[in-house]
Amino acid sequence: MPSQKMHSLPPRPLPRILLLGLVPVAAWFVVRPLLDPVPALPALYTSVGFSIFAFLSTLYLVPALGHTFVKAGLKGGDLLKPYRHEIPIPESQGLVCASIYILLLMLFIPFAFSNFIMNFASENTSYSEGISVVQFPHYQLSVYLSSLLSLLIATMLGFLDDVFDIRWRHKLPIPIIASIPLLMVYYAERGNTHVVVPLPLRSILGTLVNLGPLYYLYMSLLSTFATNSINILAGINGSEVSQALIIAVSVILNDLLYLPWPMDFRIPLHLLGNKAEVEFGGVWSAGMAYGSRELVERHLFSLYFMMPLVAVCLGFLYHNWYPARAFPGDTLCYVTGMAFAVVGIQAHFSKTLLLFFIPQIFNFIISCPQLFGLVPCPRHRVPRYDADTNLLYPSTAELVKEPSKITMLTLKTMAALGLTELQLHPKTGAIQKASNLTILNFFLVRLGPMNEKRLVQVLMCSQVAGSVVA
Repeated sequence: MPSQKMHSLPPRPLPRILLLGLVPVAAWFVVRPLLDPVPALPALYTSVGFSIFAFLSTLYLVPALGHTFVKAGLKGGDLLKPYRHEIPIPESQGLVCASIYILLLMLFIPFAFSNFIMNFASENTSYSEGISVVQFPHYQLSVYLSSLLSLLIATMLGFLDDVFDIRWRHKLPIPIIASIPLLMVYYAERGNTHVVVPLPLRSILGTLVNLGPLYYLYMSLLSTFATNSINILAGINGSEVSQALIIAVSVILNDLLYLPWPMDFRIPLHLLGNKAEVEFGGVWSAGMAYGSRELVERHLFSLYFMMPLVAVCLGFLYHNWYPARAFPGDTLCYVTGMAFAVVGIQAHFSKTLLLFFIPQIFNFIISCPQLFGLVPCPRHRVPRYDADTNLLYPSTAELVKEPSKITMLTLKTMAALGLTELQLHPKTGAIQKASNLTILNFFLVRLGPMNEKRLVQVLMCSQVAGSVVA
């Protein structure tokens, strides 16, 4: 059989003048702490500069390295395009994003911890025989390095998943393996295992509850959920990276609420039943009245990890947007999910983090009948593409055998709630097919057929709405 000539989509053009203009801006943010001996939060300026460099590097390196991945066999067709069999798209480009992200986090280490010494030298300096002794933040450094190690393991395992196409049942423990360095350092440093009890239950359980070993199980499951909940919605252009981008921006906005701003006012919280106050003004005076310095440190740590992540996701989304010129693969999902788990665990706002995953939690809930075997679950549950109309329709799972009573009750209940669409036998009325139980198919059931670009926009709107509600 003669070989068919393969073509490729032309790379999306880059606005070179605008991007070159960002280089001096990024350089200014990096050197800004050197120009002012004692600026407020100097490492934050450097992190912003590094994030801009990460954005530019991702924009240029993804198309530049795409042909290398194609030659190595890391390519695939776009499932929801008429040219899915003719045009190869480079896959596993999340490896490029992860490499840029982790490299810049490594280069950021001297800036973060030199800044710590500069800020606290006056408070933690003692003099013995004329020599000043500065207490180095070993704990913060060990936390930072363990987080990097978890990200590196997630990158390696994600890329192995792309290469060997690991089955779903074997994918589940992979994020737990990647979180081991994080959990071990957390245990060695005697990390806090207390959780704050919600207000309605405080009269019964008190303000704090010590979960002990269960807290480590919770943290490992958090890393698993954060990773797989993004990966499970893969298949449409921009779906994975747009989810990660919006969640990361939401985390950043949450972190900014706790930073010391050059203002001086207090917000009483008595309306919420809390006697504490949120205080703004002066370095380290943000956050709750008690332990504000530690609170600011935690959210600065989160910002140091989230700002470069937003940058690489934004740069990759430019090439992954409809019609996609590059695919992220499982590598990007593993790295972004582990990054969210890192900041949620180390900055101690894992419950707040879960609120930013409301669409993913909804997707998991409605997917449970398929995930746990009540309803047949095909390997790919992406929407069905109609080449004649260029529209997406809900994909279906066929019930080959006669469904059990539990399955029928589950599907009929979900159909009555508008969560799925059933196809019945014209004579017997038995269920023959049901639309796959994912949030993407749910949108198509409720809103009708739409093109791929419109569907990912609906997904992004739901993600933003979930963050606003949180």
